Amino acid sequence: MNLTKPSREMLRNPLVLPFYFPALIMALTNGILLPVVPLYAKTFSTSYGMVGLMLAGAAIGALLADIPSGLLQRRLGSKNGMLVGLGCTILFTLALSWARSAGEVVVYQIISGMGASLYGVSRHTYISKRIAPRTRGRVLSLCGGMMRIGRFVGPVVGGAIAATWGMRVVFIVVGILGFLAPMAITVFMPSTPIQRPAHTEARRQRHGSPATALKGRLRLLAAAGLGQLLTQTIRSGRQVFVPLFAADVLELDIQSVGLMISIAAAIEMSMFYPAGLIMDRHGRKAAIIPSLLIQALGLALMPFASGFAGLTIVASLAGLGNGLSSGAMLTLGADLAPEEGRGTFLGMWRFIGDSGGTTGPIISGTVADLFIIQSAAWVIAAAGFLAAATFAFLVPETLKTHPGRRPFRPSA
Repeated sequence: MNLTKPSREMLRNPLVLPFYFPALIMALTNGILLPVVPLYAKTFSTSYGMVGLMLAGAAIGALLADIPSGLLQRRLGSKNGMLVGLGCTILFTLALSWARSAGEVVVYQIISGMGASLYGVSRHTYISKRIAPRTRGRVLSLCGGMMRIGRFVGPVVGGAIAATWGMRVVFIVVGILGFLAPMAITVFMPSTPIQRPAHTEARRQRHGSPATALKGRLRLLAAAGLGQLLTQTIRSGRQVFVPLFAADVLELDIQSVGLMISIAAAIEMSMFYPAGLIMDRHGRKAAIIPSLLIQALGLALMPFASGFAGLTIVASLAGLGNGLSSGAMLTLGADLAPEEGRGTFLGMWRFIGDSGGTTGPIISGTVADLFIIQSAAWVIAAAGFLAAATFAFLVPETLKTHPGRRPFRPSA
């Protein structure tokens, strides 16, 4: 495949390359934990609701920290914000290796999520300031692609380590590997200017108060935010449902669960570059809406799977859909963010997404407790169909196209 001129410019950008290696390291650590954390949580409680709470702990922490993180990264600078956030996340993920109760797991997950929030907001602010809209979809889809590479490689590694040495060892390995990310940022990433506290109300408003960041964007943020909340609900709910359904209903072992997740992630990973091209050439919605419909269909079919092969097929279908929206929520947030108060706005944007990340595991666990575990898949799938309708009919296209090039618009 020949690279277009914007693609070549994107790959040559010296500010982009140091950004991706830490993203890849953190994606690998998250992938290693993916098949382990749900099953590790089950060793502390047999209640699906409590398991859902433990799994939602990181999202709860991120939710609490998202808006403060948008303000804090202005004071620290994006580079220092990433370093502080990563340090917090790595240390408290490592702390899970010595947890002795469900309460400890929840606390460590919450603090880890707070660090992930500061890292994520600082990273998003850093890259959105440096990338032009015409290549933004490809740059941020590659960032999403890093996450998917981690979900491809990591689960097999995590499953193998857990099966050989036990689940607690996985958190130690992740902690050691994770420290490569802040090392890379320290060495390769140029420092970003630190914004000193404003001394007048006028300057505070001009340089990023929540009211200024939302000025003229409240209605658009409400519609796009609802779509993102539902999108993150189906994404996080799928990550909880698949390993629990595989282990509890199909009685697959942890290595088989890891292999299945990796196969689905390989399909998902293959879509990140096409997703970026679609977003930059045809509009953000051209990738987002089909992605959500395919994900929801795959999740709705999962309860009918009767073995490893069947579940792998429908999980791969859902992975294909999710891969089609690689980096889409990051791109949409960067499109919507104002020049002034960018970090504050992106903190609020992340808050909305993390609300969906929190509700997904909790909904899955609560529905599984009240009914049967298969019911959780249909509830989460419904969120995906609703998200697709929200983006189709309530959210305008944010890509500014050249004359004569028409962005994607769904038919009525």
